[in-house]
Amino acid sequence: MAPDPDRRPDNGRDPWVGLGAHTAARIALGRAGGSLRTASLLEFTVAHSLARDAVQAEFDVGRLEEELRAAGLATARLASRAGDRAHYLRRPDLGRALAPASAEWLRAFAAANLSRDVAIIVSDGLSAAATAHAAGTIAALARHLEEAHVTSYPVFLVPLARVKLQDAVGDVLGVRQSVILLGERPGLSAPDSLGAYLTYEPRAHRTDADRNCISNIRVGGLPPAMAARKIAQLLLDSRRLGLSGTRLRERAGELPAAGPG
Repeated sequence: MAPDPDRRPDNGRDPWVGLGAHTAARIALGRAGGSLRTASLLEFTVAHSLARDAVQAEFDVGRLEEELRAAGLATARLASRAGDRAHYLRRPDLGRALAPASAEWLRAFAAANLSRDVAIIVSDGLSAAATAHAAGTIAALARHLEEAHVTSYPVFLVPLARVKLQDAVGDVLGVRQSVILLGERPGLSAPDSLGAYLTYEPRAHRTDADRNCISNIRVGGLPPAMAARKIAQLLLDSRRLGLSGTRLRERAGELPAAGPG
């Protein structure tokens, strides 16, 4: 029987490579002697560079603000205590607290406006590229919340924030629930992954055990429209049960679709 040409080592074709069409995971890398193949090494180098670029990229707040307003959503800008990206990366604690001027503005805003049910916050986090998926996710989420008669504040845009900043916002507003969407730490196959963290009664004493997370929101992962439905369902369950985090189980049922897509 003639040998299978796809399995001959001298024709440059590897039968495992076809599996790469079904996953973004780094599989079938192959080897040349005791080392990676040159092509695999170059692909790894490119992916690593994209991840580093995502961490260092600047957050285009104006662009996201325009996208949200085009979707009919009000916005407000706040700032964390991290003055620049270098401090943000070296001092995680600075990204967890509001800058004094923002805290003062937020207190005045809370005193002058009626309280609402949910505060939605967006930050670049560790990947500004991930904010490209924020407008679509939030617009769909807003439709679900409106249908459920859940009120929300203007979307707060906060560069250089960490997850816990939602507790600082919650302390000032006294809000019942909060959601923060921010760029996740880039992986070697997904430098633009957006994460959403929700907390019931966000306050200073909350820990990560009190939050629920939906991650990998992106076109090649969990699509924004589907992520919005999952976030909305978790918010409604959290609201009904009066809790979030490890005590809140994701319900199997889904919300009805809200509009096209």
